Amino acid sequence: MNDRPRASLSRSLRLGLFIAAVIGLVTGLFAWHQIESERAINLDDVARRAHVLAQQLSVRATHALALPDAQARLALRPRLEGYQRLLGYAVFRADGRLLAAGKAVSAFTDKLDDPARQALQSGKEVTQLLRASGMHVHVLMKPLPGATPATGALAVVHDVTFLDDRAVARLAQFGFWILIITLLAVALVVGSTWLAYERPLHKLADWMRRLRTENVAEAPPGLPSGRLRSESDRLAASFRAARSTGQVLSEAAMHAEQVWTPERLRTHGLAALGEARQLIVVSNREPYMHQWHDGKPHVIVPAGGLVTALDPVLQACGGVWIAHGAGDADRATADAAGRLTVPPDDARYTLKRVWLTRQEEQGYYYGFSNEGLWPLCHLAHERPVFRVGDWEHYRNANRRFADAVLGEVGSGPAVVLVQDYQLALVPRMLKESRPDLRVGLFWHIPWPNPEAFRICPQGAEILDGMLGADLVGFHLQQYCNNFLDTVDRVLESRLDWDHFAVEFRGNRALVQPFPISVQPWSERHVHEGKDLARQITELREQHQLGDAFVAVGVDRIDYTKGLPERFRAVARLLEKYPQYRGRFTHVALGAPSRTHIPRYREHLDRLEALAEEINWQFRTDDWKPIHFLVAHHDAKTVHAFLRMAPMGIVSSLHDGMNLVAKEYVAAQTGGDGVLILSEFAGAARELADALIVNPYDIEQFAEALRAGIEMDDAERRARMQRLSRQVEEHNVYRWAANFLTELAATRTPGAETAGNNKTATA
Repeated sequence: MNDRPRASLSRSLRLGLFIAAVIGLVTGLFAWHQIESERAINLDDVARRAHVLAQQLSVRATHALALPDAQARLALRPRLEGYQRLLGYAVFRADGRLLAAGKAVSAFTDKLDDPARQALQSGKEVTQLLRASGMHVHVLMKPLPGATPATGALAVVHDVTFLDDRAVARLAQFGFWILIITLLAVALVVGSTWLAYERPLHKLADWMRRLRTENVAEAPPGLPSGRLRSESDRLAASFRAARSTGQVLSEAAMHAEQVWTPERLRTHGLAALGEARQLIVVSNREPYMHQWHDGKPHVIVPAGGLVTALDPVLQACGGVWIAHGAGDADRATADAAGRLTVPPDDARYTLKRVWLTRQEEQGYYYGFSNEGLWPLCHLAHERPVFRVGDWEHYRNANRRFADAVLGEVGSGPAVVLVQDYQLALVPRMLKESRPDLRVGLFWHIPWPNPEAFRICPQGAEILDGMLGADLVGFHLQQYCNNFLDTVDRVLESRLDWDHFAVEFRGNRALVQPFPISVQPWSERHVHEGKDLARQITELREQHQLGDAFVAVGVDRIDYTKGLPERFRAVARLLEKYPQYRGRFTHVALGAPSRTHIPRYREHLDRLEALAEEINWQFRTDDWKPIHFLVAHHDAKTVHAFLRMAPMGIVSSLHDGMNLVAKEYVAAQTGGDGVLILSEFAGAARELADALIVNPYDIEQFAEALRAGIEMDDAERRARMQRLSRQVEEHNVYRWAANFLTELAATRTPGAETAGNNKTATA
């Protein structure tokens, strides 16, 4: 709490220093101009005096030039010496040769040759300032008239070093007063800004935070502006009224059978959060990424189920999402603390970005997380790689995220939802610092059997970190069973199989299944009606789809998604049933992922080669069987393809849930369409009316494609209507409500029975 006044004072000090710098610059320029003006006046006085002295001596010097050298020197000697600032005189003959010079001048007569030559050649007086014998001297060189253009030249030399000393003294005097004025300006600006602006606004911000989290009844603090004070009073009154009305309406509607909505989740979430009020989500992937494009930052919504599921929850409940800032324009679009409000067009919550170096990202994310844990948890026949250096980066990055969470929650209560396998250590780190926090961990990928998990050298540390959470959630009961079996094999802990809980190191963690789901497309600002029809027409023309039967797939390009198997099934369909050539097209929307890992780059290369091979085998002049579109597609494009396609294909070799299957169902608002779904995706447990396939069985896969194309209209609609009802009723808001309800129950008396009380599933 002490950091905010310090930051405000720092801002005031920066403003004061800026104003002081401006004052210092202006007064400094004035001082410099004044000193230069005085110097010019003094030099002008010296020049006039030198001219008078030259006039006085010119007659005698002219007469002496007519004599031989020795006699001339005798004639001039009494008059060549100077006094005080007048160093003396020097006389030159017409050929530039020195005739005679005073004692003080003779030490540097070589420096007088050039002005003497100029005066003799031009016949005009020459004035110069020279550095000689450690002095700053003023030289007036006067040509002496005669029968020829000039019989010689007379030099009058003054010591003007005193002008430098006088300028330094004046500069010191001005500098002293500039310093005094600057210090007074800084003190005045900092003090007045802090008292009149920063301090009242800091109090207002603290009051607004307590109004949001504690619903304080006190009036806003005193503000310098009467209008701002009045508007704050009105805002507080409106907020309290809206909260009260919302709670009343929510309590009356909670018992009604209805689909979960953002409003219902918001009310339910506030009740579940209780006194905590603060909701913090922490994940590796950020919901909104900024990338430079044509010199401007552009927003990208990263692909993946995590963002799809959690962004609408934060939009509904508010809070803070802490994530790795991976976009190359992320720093330019966030404040100094890495914060910004999102979504960009309708701010609903705060995104706090955590910065990692390339080396840290390589070790923590690409290394331990995605070359180690990812293949370990997926039965996709990819050997996991574990490196000691990657583990160190993983542990340090988890500490960085945990510290970011602790910095956001401050000293107050909060509910923290930790997401996925990249942050397995964060729950324990949070509980070690703040045992009072409510911490939930949701694992978005499968959990392997104990034998597979024991491959991980740091398996015990991973489990220790996860069991710091009060609630550990997986998609399926099968993964919960595997997790408890793993804990039983690896750790000395107490397992409560009746309630699916683990007691370890003083903490009790419930382990429960929460099948995640999606947000309705109607809430995502996608096209509908005529705009959607126009977009679909444009996409068909752009990709030369014609009137073909389109089967769409939307995937991150990952070896667990079964894309090679899907492409081969399409090829087998066209080989076995040639009547579909020219009539059936598969559009695969592929989002590049983890391209820093060689395995992923090689996988993408092989996929492109396989698609090109199949297209070369079957294509015609105006048709090809596979359109493999590799890019980060926005929500509007994905939705248009899903609505366009009478068939959706999900061919995962192993997947925790796979939300694309549910996205496809949610897009079929007309109650039509066929879903081909891998039996190895978690979604297959819920979406039983899909055509379930084993993606490794290419023959069965091809037959399922044929069956979907030829399915009777009535059966197709009946299946899709049941699928749509399932997805609509069990949407992401219901998932979040269930998770928050269970998490709240873990912190109340009788939490051990919470596993049987899913009050959110209305």
